[in-house]
Amino acid sequence: MKEISGAEIILEVLQHHNINTVFGYPGGSVLPLYDALYSYKDRINHILTRHEQGAAHAADGYARSSGGIGVCIVTSGPGAANTISGLMTAYMDSTPMLVITGQVSSKNLGTDAFQELDIMGVTDSITKHNYLVRTIEELPHVLREAIYLTKNGRPGPVLLDIPKDIQMTKMSYDKFKSDFNNEDNLTLDYKYVYEKPKKKIMDQFLTMIKQSKRPIILAGNGVMKSNSSYELREFSRKFDIPVTTTLLGLGILPADDKYNLHMLGMHGTAYANYAVDESDLVIALGMRFDNRVTGNIERFCKDAKIIHVDIDEAEIDKNKRADLHIVGDVNLILKTLLKYQEEDKNEKWMERVKELKEKYPLDRKFSENYITSQYLISKISELTKGEAIVCTDVGQHQMWSAQYYNFNTTNSIITSGGAGTMGFGLPAAIGAKLANPHREVIAIVGDGGFQMNSQELMTISEYDLDIKIIIVNNSFLGMVKQLQEVFYEKRHSFVKLEKNPDFVMLGRAYGIDSHIVDTPKNLDEILTKIFSIKKATLVNCIVSKEENVFPMIPGGKSVDEMIMSGEEL
Repeated sequence: MKEISGAEIILEVLQHHNINTVFGYPGGSVLPLYDALYSYKDRINHILTRHEQGAAHAADGYARSSGGIGVCIVTSGPGAANTISGLMTAYMDSTPMLVITGQVSSKNLGTDAFQELDIMGVTDSITKHNYLVRTIEELPHVLREAIYLTKNGRPGPVLLDIPKDIQMTKMSYDKFKSDFNNEDNLTLDYKYVYEKPKKKIMDQFLTMIKQSKRPIILAGNGVMKSNSSYELREFSRKFDIPVTTTLLGLGILPADDKYNLHMLGMHGTAYANYAVDESDLVIALGMRFDNRVTGNIERFCKDAKIIHVDIDEAEIDKNKRADLHIVGDVNLILKTLLKYQEEDKNEKWMERVKELKEKYPLDRKFSENYITSQYLISKISELTKGEAIVCTDVGQHQMWSAQYYNFNTTNSIITSGGAGTMGFGLPAAIGAKLANPHREVIAIVGDGGFQMNSQELMTISEYDLDIKIIIVNNSFLGMVKQLQEVFYEKRHSFVKLEKNPDFVMLGRAYGIDSHIVDTPKNLDEILTKIFSIKKATLVNCIVSKEENVFPMIPGGKSVDEMIMSGEEL
């Protein structure tokens, strides 16, 4: 009788769900799974990263840029613990990710065995759900349910903790296939069903638009996750409503779309923030009124009525009370609205929005003597025509990328929004490139965050991935420095990176073509060169130490306290 092991079941189920790329790092408690992977090399592409955190972030980047599921496999104890930052990042930004952790054998659970960790307890608050598999019989069902949960409803990370003995135990192959193909045996405990919105609610939605003189759409990550870029664009045009986005919503509309006000919030465009402040109706789609968006929540869009649409009921009225809310799929709701007859055009409001855009443009700073970060990002955007996938770390370079890169397509900004995870950008770019081998992928990182996962340069080199790595090097932990200048009387406490490694030598040590530039002329030459060839390249860009990110609404403040330049500090 043919038998199948728990480890083989895992790989068979992944294949069944068209998951053919996984990221990971082997260890004792996951050796049976890695032994099985040896026989699946032609069917499942395993990417060996150089750290478990790198594996988790790479899986995240793969999922965000592909619209699929990212999978990460690690061992127990410290291996599992090293995925915590990755799980938190994915959880905060609703990334569909499956993390499979090995665990000590079942008989040793609770004994403080070598490399035992209660990863269930540790990750309870940063996963959508987690499972400890107790028997091989439940393994196919649990795997299927975990994969379903990652993508359905509000997406998010799910963790599967599988003891070593369960990976080694065998069951009848015929029973596995029979159970797996039998829907009755694999009934899901969790199901998400979103019905077509009721006509009464949609009529109320339309009435509120009709009564509004200054409506605005706040589009978030949920619009991206529901593949609703086209529907949003048609809705904004049909009803003549301008659109501003959250950080993770950038790219929903092309950068030059006349309805696009780009990003709002703490470091959003001034014109977007002023437009929201002047609006009388805010249509919030797939966003959660995060404090980096709202500032002082009581004064945020204080004169506006609010319509809030989100797939997660827990987000409704959590931060900002809505006058009308709909729990459901943004895509379904937008499609329903598009069937309604449009009202009169908001010509006066659109004229006002145009006026705000002309009055408060972003300052594209340039100097012939040194490189400004604003110019650096603008140049990258120009050379790639806004079509690249941009993966960032967290900090000033992240905000400059959001402001000055003209994102023209969806799933093109891969960045840590809710968690603010330094070290995310480089490994996330690995996942993005593997998911999109024919697109330009750029990792824009700070000299601080880059050093948190720089070991993943070896992964890029080993798998010959054409990723352009741009280090925005100002020898500071830039965003922390900026906050110290705004709130702490410019006392720079432990933010100077006075001793950085030679990044060019580091890149070359990993087999990556590497360069240093410190003048605009040299920058133009090297960027033009690297984007004309298909190979991994690292560029250490020495930028101005004094530049800060503006506009800036200080934390807890409102639009009328927005700082427009360093001269106001």
